[in-house]
Amino acid sequence: MKKIIYLAILLATQFFYAQNQVAKKPETVIIINNEIATMEQVMKYGNEGYIKSMNKGVSEQERNELAKKFGDKIGDREFIVVVEVFTEQEKIENDKKLKTDVAEQQTPEKQEQFLLNVNDKAKDFTLKLVDGKEVKLSDLKGKVVLVNFWATWCAPCLQEFYDIPSKILEPFKNDNFVFLAISSGETETAVAKKVVKLKKDGLDFNFGIDSKEIIWNQYAKNAIPKNFLIDQNGIIKYVTVGNAEGNLDNIASEIKKLLSK
Repeated sequence: MKKIIYLAILLATQFFYAQNQVAKKPETVIIINNEIATMEQVMKYGNEGYIKSMNKGVSEQERNELAKKFGDKIGDREFIVVVEVFTEQEKIENDKKLKTDVAEQQTPEKQEQFLLNVNDKAKDFTLKLVDGKEVKLSDLKGKVVLVNFWATWCAPCLQEFYDIPSKILEPFKNDNFVFLAISSGETETAVAKKVVKLKKDGLDFNFGIDSKEIIWNQYAKNAIPKNFLIDQNGIIKYVTVGNAEGNLDNIASEIKKLLSK
């Protein structure tokens, strides 16, 4: 009897940890000429001038067709990159065009990324969460708040999410810290559907909806993901854009500094 009870406890414990473990971060699958390729192949094509285009993400139908051929190697459609390469004749014509193009190339102006910057006061907002609750930023005064802007179609955003539990949430779970993940410009239905999948993978955040981009338009423009770290007095102290190597480590370091004050 004791052995049965022990086995039951062991199985229950394993089930608990399985349910609370974050799934492995999705890997990007590269498709060239309808075959799975490596980043080394992409670099080789790029160095030789053969790349015509690179498209991140495919339709659900295109993803399903690829899955029929490659099976489990194909993951979610957001993490599929299709690279189109020139034929030999197309490359010859493209090289000629590049050589004969005498138009003066103007350096594009650096795109503005932030409407609010470090040391600015964070704009107050009321965020509706996927579960129907609401969070008002000003009500979180006294806490350190990390505001993350993302979208269901944004692969870098989603890949960043898979590191947030271990690098951000777990280290500060017992501190006065709040993480708000705000999806901008998407319907409540689309966000809720994606959140179901994310929660199954162990990503259980304060997922919020900014369908009309009211919050987004007060904080930033252009690329996502973007993170705004706000101190206990509502002042922005740190910002990041993209899912660059070390971003979350730097954010964690800044959170620690703010909490120690």
